[in-house]
Amino acid sequence: MYNNLLKLGPVTVHSYGLLIGIGFMAALIIADYRSKKKNLDTDFVFNLAFVCIIFGMLGAKVLYLLTEIKTILNNPVSILDMMNGFVVYGGIIAGTLAAYLYCKIKKKHFLTYFDLLMPSVAIAQGFGRIGCFFAGCCYGLETSSHFSVVFKNSQYAPNHVHLIPTQLISSGGDFLIGILLIFLAKRNPKSGIVASAYLILYGIGRFAVEFLRGDLIRGSVGSLSTSQFISIFIVAAGFVLGIISNNRTE
Repeated sequence: MYNNLLKLGPVTVHSYGLLIGIGFMAALIIADYRSKKKNLDTDFVFNLAFVCIIFGMLGAKVLYLLTEIKTILNNPVSILDMMNGFVVYGGIIAGTLAAYLYCKIKKKHFLTYFDLLMPSVAIAQGFGRIGCFFAGCCYGLETSSHFSVVFKNSQYAPNHVHLIPTQLISSGGDFLIGILLIFLAKRNPKSGIVASAYLILYGIGRFAVEFLRGDLIRGSVGSLSTSQFISIFIVAAGFVLGIISNNRTE
């Protein structure tokens, strides 16, 4: 929609990248504030967040390329046109694994910091989806509803067609999840409960929104999109983590 936000000589500021950056900054500020309230190691939180961001971006890129592996194998040069694509679940999985290993190396309690960062992750995703809206990627199905968006110069979404604004639906859901998790964390639940709630809520929300997506060329497993297939395991992992955490004596 308005992806080329500002042009400074040879440099173009893209809305998508800018909003991802804003999302990361918001996540860090919120995590830093909440870590101080909980008397946690703020330096470790910053380092952990940095590790999650780096490996999360790598994981999101790798999973995106895997969903397009057939296209790449048929035409290896096409990988050059795919360098801007990401799949969020790749970032969540890779970021979580990296965080777990980093906590183990630094001898920190993983679930304590996992709980701390999950509201920040959800809020960062909310900003990221607004970036998707401006870029026109992750667009929805064609609709006759008044609740729609029409792109006029998008490189990704079909132009001059009324589409379901799935990016804004996802963004609103992500912000809501982040707020709910912060309120849940204030009740001081057992370690792992906040992270469990994130996995369940995000997984269910993502599974549902996928039915409204119109960019169908993004990988599938049977009749499910790649993200819907992964959502099943994410939600299951959330329930397992919740049960284990709730039964743990601290």
